[in-house]
Parts: sequence; C-alpha cells; structure tokens
Amino acid sequence: MPVEFLGIAATNDGSETTARSGAAFDKEYTLRLGRAHEDHGWDRVLFAYGSGSPDPAPAAAYLASRLDRLQILLAHRPNVSYPTYAAKTFATLDQISEGRLTVHFITGGNDHEQGREGDTLTKDERYARTREYIRIVKKIWTTREPFDHEGEHYRFHDFVSDVFPVRQPRPDVSFGGSSPAAYAAGGAEADIYCLWGEPLEQTARQIEAVKAAAEAAGRTEAPRIQVAFRPIIAPTEELAWEKAHRTLGAIRQRRRAGSRPGPHRDGVAQAPAPQNAGSQRLLAIAEAGERYDRALWTPTAAATGGAGNSNALVGTPETVARALLDYYDLGVDILSARGYDLLGDAIDFGRYVIPLVREEVAKRDAARAADRTAAAATATAAPDLDRPRTAVRG
Repeated sequence: MPVEFLGIAATNDGSETTARSGAAFDKEYTLRLGRAHEDHGWDRVLFAYGSGSPDPAPAAAYLASRLDRLQILLAHRPNVSYPTYAAKTFATLDQISEGRLTVHFITGGNDHEQGREGDTLTKDERYARTREYIRIVKKIWTTREPFDHEGEHYRFHDFVSDVFPVRQPRPDVSFGGSSPAAYAAGGAEADIYCLWGEPLEQTARQIEAVKAAAEAAGRTEAPRIQVAFRPIIAPTEELAWEKAHRTLGAIRQRRRAGSRPGPHRDGVAQAPAPQNAGSQRLLAIAEAGERYDRALWTPTAAATGGAGNSNALVGTPETVARALLDYYDLGVDILSARGYDLLGDAIDFGRYVIPLVREEVAKRDAARAADRTAAAATATAAPDLDRPRTAVRG
C-alpha cells in the first residue's frame, strides 16, 4: 500500500526549543513552510488548533490557494461552531483547495483548555457530542435535500447546504485518541485514525483496538492508521544523539523560562498531570525507559509533560527510515513527522528520509504483488484433486 507523509503547517516559527520571532500569524513564514513541504515530497500538512492560536481554517485557505499539490489536514474542535456552519466552512475550503482537504476532529482531552472557549462538558459527553457532530457534517456534505436533526447535542430543521466538497463522496474524516471512548468513536466514524508515536508493541495493540472498535460498529473496513513522531536526524549516529541532547536541553530551558512557579524535577518546572489518555501513556512509557526499538527516544515527551506529538526518532536518515518502516509493517500508512526547527527539519526530512522510505515501500509492495501473482498462478495450474476423472481408453 502507498505510504503518505504528514508535516506541520505552523503559522509562525516558534517551537518547543525556540521562541517565535514574529507575529502569531506570519503569512510569509506560513507560505515558506508550506512550499518547503510541497517541494520536498510531503503529501499533506496539519493546521493544528489551539484556543488562543490563529484560526486554522482561513490560514489553510490562504496556503491552499497558493500551492498546487499539498493536501490540507484541518484540525477542528466541535465546541467552537455549530455543525451546519462548520460543514459549509469545510466544503468551501475543499473548493478552494480543489479537493485536497481532510478534517481532523478533536474531542478535547483537557478540561481547562476546553473551558477557555466555554466548553464545560465532561470527557464522555464530549465524545458523544463529537460522534453526533461528525455524522451531521457527513450528512450535510452528501445530502442535496433539506433535512431535520433532533439529537442529544444538536437540533435544527429544514437545513440544506448550497456548497459541497469537490472530493466525492466527501472529504476524509480524521480522528485521534488513546482511550476506549476514543477507539469507539474513531473506530465508528473515522477514515483515518491518528496515534502518537509509541513503541512498536504498544502501537500494535492500539491498532488492534481501533480495528476491533470498527468491527463492533459494523464496519467492514477499518480506518487507515497514522502515527506521529519528532525526528532528530544527522549524518552520523553520534551527531544525531548529540543533536538530540541539545534539543532536550533547549526544551528544558524554554520550559524554565516560560513556566510559572510550581513543582520541579531536575530543575524543570512540571506541568499538571495530563488528563488525556494519550499523554498519560507517553509519560508512562518515558518513565519505563528512554530508548525503545530502533530509534524511539522518550525524554522529549517527558520534558514536555507528554504534550502531544513528542516522542522522538533519533539517528541517521537510514536509521530513522528503517524505524518508520517498522511501523509501516504494523499497518501504519500515514507517517507524521515534525522537527524542532520547523522549516529546516521539514527540508532535511524530505530530502534524506522520505525518499528512503518510499523506495523501500515500493520494493515491498512489488514483492508482495509478485507473491500474490505467483500464488494465483500456482492455484490455477494445480490439478483439481476433487474432480472425478474419466478413464482414457485406447
């Protein structure tokens, strides 16, 4: 199966290691970063969502209108707009991008962050709302006649949109999470299920949980799987690990400089314990060990309090490519990667890692196709031992 690469569409140059140099929405930087991804082999970029961050939908429209091939993954929280409004926004953006949109629905794993924009529902209530929201958006995208909706969280009457997506029958829906409630919701509704980078064994178990949830929801085909990492690459293993430790030091320094007074460990201010299962898992994995499998390194996740995509893959491009192929072999076909120098790392990863992974995936796919062809030929040529034979008379 083809492999795809997802990068980040940041609206400024700030990261966990570097303070931003300009405004929160820097149009020139957003475009430079998008072009770097398009020019260096990436398939799509994520416009993330934060309560105080620039609105990702118009930022995505700005980028999509200036690039020709790069696909857009737009993050959206259901609490910030009614589904009738959101469905029109998404369809309009899909028109602007000429069918290059995927929407990533975020249920929200932090009560404080959700409350910043007036969302007071419990976690379980948020998951129920997200499932209802996704179903409504899908129906609006694909329905040409007015309809009513009477649900637990949304009620409206006689609605029909006058703008529809270019992509048919609709854009893909992306979803993520690491709790049973997340597996159930995403397994039922998502076309793409997103996971944060964990060791291979844990990732395999999560993939099975998503498949089981899809089957329980009556689906015959499970969502595609996406896994996210923070690559740290250099020409040699020694240089890569030196870079990794410099990166970790910069993360810790940034947290010391920007954190409020609070509990400390190793001189680093500690964030409150995360509420979401995904971050809890990352911290538990980091507590159990620093290095896993070929190249997975957990101190970057520990230093950020398990904040989002934060486990690193460290090594030469060849080592990191082999590590990514290990996940591909588990059934992951969308690989998300975001460096700490957003622009420079996007270029380097596109130059030195993506071609290695694509080349090896093509070889593996060709070998599998050849095996299937050979097996089919063998089955056709084999005698049918169950068929009665007619004696040959001389």
